[in-house]
Amino acid sequence: MKTYSYKQIIQLALPILVGTMMEQIIGLTDTIFLGRVGEVEQGAAAPAGVLYITIFMVGLGFCVGSQIVMSRRNGEGNYRDIGTVFYHSLAFLMLAALALFVLSRLFVPTLLSWVLNEPEVQRAATEYLYWRVIGFFFAFGGLLFRAFYVSTLNTKTLTLNSVVMVLSNVAFNYILIFGHFGAPRMGIGGAALGSALAEGVSLLFYALYTRQTVDLKKYGLDRLPKFQPKLLRNVLGISSWTMLQDVLALGTWFIFFLAVEHLGKSELAASNIIRNISSACFMSISAIGATVSTLVGNLMGEGEIDSVRPLLVKTMKLAYMVVVPLIGLIYLFPNPILSIFTDSEPLKDLSLVPLYVLLSSNFICVPAYTLMRGVSASGNTKTAFVTEMVALAFYVIFIFVAILYLRIPFWACTFSEHIYYIILWIGCGLYMRYGRWYERKV
Repeated sequence: MKTYSYKQIIQLALPILVGTMMEQIIGLTDTIFLGRVGEVEQGAAAPAGVLYITIFMVGLGFCVGSQIVMSRRNGEGNYRDIGTVFYHSLAFLMLAALALFVLSRLFVPTLLSWVLNEPEVQRAATEYLYWRVIGFFFAFGGLLFRAFYVSTLNTKTLTLNSVVMVLSNVAFNYILIFGHFGAPRMGIGGAALGSALAEGVSLLFYALYTRQTVDLKKYGLDRLPKFQPKLLRNVLGISSWTMLQDVLALGTWFIFFLAVEHLGKSELAASNIIRNISSACFMSISAIGATVSTLVGNLMGEGEIDSVRPLLVKTMKLAYMVVVPLIGLIYLFPNPILSIFTDSEPLKDLSLVPLYVLLSSNFICVPAYTLMRGVSASGNTKTAFVTEMVALAFYVIFIFVAILYLRIPFWACTFSEHIYYIILWIGCGLYMRYGRWYERKV
């Protein structure tokens, strides 16, 4: 039985974690800068940003499917087939980016006018998304390069790329939000455009770095393959479930922000702040989950089925080793951390208890998310989708009953995360224990 040591898992997960942290800093940068622009802009960035990420999940979900296939080919030793999967995926992603860009420009303003109550928030959110959707083309290409490097167990590249992207985003935000160096003062629109341009810099870096450092011939990246409809159908057969799963998962998060907006502008701004802080913990869990995906794919490609469950247990332990100290740090020093996002003392007070509640959900998130990624990585993406839909159904029911009907206090609203992760943990855990997940061919 093949085993991965903690050191090997960390060596793979750490660059993914650093890369994920750097990417998350883009959202943090927008929130921090907009906190100096105004409470309306900071609050509007929450639903607008989540709506963008929800649409963006179409590309991410497809790339998760591509990564599963490329990981399996890497484990099998069929390296040149990886390039064939890569180029077919790239063509699909660019067409998807074009379609989503056009649809967003046409329908997002109307959607926001329906779902947001405050005219000021509605205007700011519309302006943000007008510029932000330009990033689809760059972001989708970057996601595919990321999938390639993770599936081939070459994750160190992610760190370099993420540093470049974050530095670019900080620079673009500083220039475009406040109008420095002769640029127009764009406010919230500058934050959106700055993030899109940073993703463009990221994609350019990936392309140049790959050309200079990767053995293009080994991985079949040295030539454009003939179009193979069967291959694209195979990738879509796996990724369609992850695409739909990710879109609906983030869509319910968007519903959460819409529900909180009915409680008030301050609650909306507070929810944006605590989500950004708590995401520091989820980044660690997500990075280790991405490592699970590629290691499970490689193990199954090598025929090492018995090694999968021990790997999942080991990665859960590793996730707790990272997350628990981080949660403890935030619990001990909440005020300095909240001060990064806002100077308003009432807003800090409003955010404190909900932050504590939201942080506690990460203890349940570790096993739930790890098991869900294990199910998906085995190729059983439909099972993972169905399980998450059940969890999301309970999540949405809680939001509508507790927030919109009962109008419970803001801090209690964040218990929706606990409900979601408990259902996901039970469903995926039972399937990995009793299901025939190991029979899935990719």
